[in-house]
Amino acid sequence: MTIAPRTPKPASSHTTLANASVANTLNFADTADFDRAARGLLCQIDPPVIANAQGAVIWDLNQFEFLRQPAPPEANPSLWRQAQLNMHHGLFEVVDGIYQVRGYDISNISFIRTNSGWIVIDPLTSATTAAAARTLVDEHFGVRPIVAVIYTHSHTDHYGGIRGIVSDAEVASGAIRLIAPEGFLEAAISENVVAGPAMLRRAMYMYGPLLPKGANGHIDAGLGKTVPIGDVGLIAPTESICETGDTLTIDGIRIEFQMTPGTEAPAEMNFYFPDFRAVCMAENCAATLHNVYTPRGAEIRDALGWSRYINDAIELFVDRSDVAFASHHWPRWGRDDMLAFLGGQRDIYRCLHDETMRLANHGHTPLEIAEEIEIPAAIGDEWFNRDYYGTVNHNVKAVYQRYLGWFDANPANLHPLPPVAAAHKIVEYMGGADEILRRAQADFEAGNYRWVAQIVNHVVFADPANDAARLLQADTLEQLGYQAESGPWRSFYLMGAQELRNGTPSIPGLRGAVSVDVMRAMTPRMVLDNCGVKLNTPRAVAHELVFHITFTDHRETHELVVHNGVFHVNAVPVHAANAAISTTVESLVRLTSGTSTIDDERANGAFVINGDQAPFETLIGLLDQFEMFFAIIED
Repeated sequence: MTIAPRTPKPASSHTTLANASVANTLNFADTADFDRAARGLLCQIDPPVIANAQGAVIWDLNQFEFLRQPAPPEANPSLWRQAQLNMHHGLFEVVDGIYQVRGYDISNISFIRTNSGWIVIDPLTSATTAAAARTLVDEHFGVRPIVAVIYTHSHTDHYGGIRGIVSDAEVASGAIRLIAPEGFLEAAISENVVAGPAMLRRAMYMYGPLLPKGANGHIDAGLGKTVPIGDVGLIAPTESICETGDTLTIDGIRIEFQMTPGTEAPAEMNFYFPDFRAVCMAENCAATLHNVYTPRGAEIRDALGWSRYINDAIELFVDRSDVAFASHHWPRWGRDDMLAFLGGQRDIYRCLHDETMRLANHGHTPLEIAEEIEIPAAIGDEWFNRDYYGTVNHNVKAVYQRYLGWFDANPANLHPLPPVAAAHKIVEYMGGADEILRRAQADFEAGNYRWVAQIVNHVVFADPANDAARLLQADTLEQLGYQAESGPWRSFYLMGAQELRNGTPSIPGLRGAVSVDVMRAMTPRMVLDNCGVKLNTPRAVAHELVFHITFTDHRETHELVVHNGVFHVNAVPVHAANAAISTTVESLVRLTSGTSTIDDERANGAFVINGDQAPFETLIGLLDQFEMFFAIIED
């Protein structure tokens, strides 16, 4: 569908009043976070603009200069405050010997001074932003070598910039130690491969990279300003931390580790520096309520375990610490401030867990619990527990899903019609699209935006070409976005409005391809299992295929079987094969991703086949490729 570009609209009177109410409810006179965020500033990138080697700007805080103004009606003033805090940028001293570069990526990079160099914690999302951070450090302190890098956990914004600060050769030689929690590599790879295409598309809604920067568009991601685009890498760890209590000494610096699996990431850890009396809380604590379920999609996290691990960290480290710092936002100094912060974060995850399950055990459904739950003001009104990234509403649903799944036990919801079919019947039952839109417009004028979004969505799904429905739905989502305290919620709403007005982007052939680094880090089993995700069962059911595949880079042989339209992998070959194949993980990923051909791989020596090539060509043809821009806001 081609639609002439349409621009955002201003806040309605209802949105203006709703945001004014927030301004009158929360304690905006409390400016302690602004002092914390500014404390210890040593130097900055001036102007705050970072370009890659090709000259393309990938980070530009100048785009957010509008945040120096008071919050407009088009933004929740609480989120606006968080967006202003996330404008603080530069090299900061945490304590003498520990430094952070903040504000040049969605995450922080930390530098720990050792006897002869630096330990680096979490090298950001992009090689370009990580390199800029290291340059800032070198210019201020003089050039010192990096002796070790610690990945706190398995999310891209904490390892993706690794090649901006170290090289493969330095790691391979042992000159730089690369340390991560046990299970890091499997967690990092699986999250970016099996559901990677869907996550990437959903992340466009969650982080809003296609939204204009401004009061009517993107103002902040809540967890940080935004996500830089491009040059994401991965170098596999050389050492794993396996148990709480494990210790290391790196170039004279002692570190005590606490394992926290299943919290903010499947593989994550906190750690303590006794020589600096400082505890690093990774991403288990931040100046926001985090996601128990992330709207871009990922495994549900364990709110109860999360709370327990924070409590354990308090018991293990706080009495021995002068500061707590993390991989997002600003540190907390002094025992009282640390306890208030860590204790408050511990309490909100425990409250979310316990209250959700208390109400569930009374028979309440997740939608009901999300509306009814009451977080005590002493917990929920703390700025660091506000809904800037995660929200109480969607985290409650995540806790319910972890224990009870998607089904609320109402048999009417056991086998409902899919969205488009249901939309047609609802539109029919309600007297047709025109009648729905007439009533919905009245509800829009009355400020009943949640209901209008819910009901007009059916009209759009029943008839995506209904321009009046699209525009009313866009106007409605926009007002919900303006009112949202959560950065991701705001982006979801505003991205939906933008695509309703201007159409879903369409760039045929553009895919969220697996990066070369991820290819290299994948095991043979990961590659083959991902082929099973891509196998088109309805078309594959007519084929019986068997291949023996030897991965020369891993010295492993696996048997691949397609039978009854299902993909199986056997560790030991037991069937007669159509062909025997010798290849590498990287070569097979290219082939199965449609970025290379059998002839090309044979020509470069990465693929050798003994037997009939035609059945393998058939297999490649049975694998789906996933386009980046599938429709979300319309069918």
